[in-house]
Amino acid sequence: MFKPVNRYIQVTVRAAPPKTESGIVLPDDFKPTEERYITAEVVSYASDVRFGDQMAHGAFVIVDKSMIEEITINNSKINVVLDNYVVGIIN
Repeated sequence: MFKPVNRYIQVTVRAAPPKTESGIVLPDDFKPTEERYITAEVVSYASDVRFGDQMAHGAFVIVDKSMIEEITINNSKINVVLDNYVVGIIN
């Protein structure tokens, strides 16, 4: 079992399925603009997270997507983000 420390929050990020629209042909290398912030579900968090008293397991946080770190341990992927990059909590 993974337990975050040093102000890290373990999150689950669910990628939205790609939308397909008919009628317009786009180049293969075209990438639509992506949102900078996403909603992630809190799995666990370090005891020293600065706003831990306002957060609960299963809560949703809004984070800067580029700051989510993916760690692979024993073929299992874990996503963590530092509490500094959380811009809001949705309870």
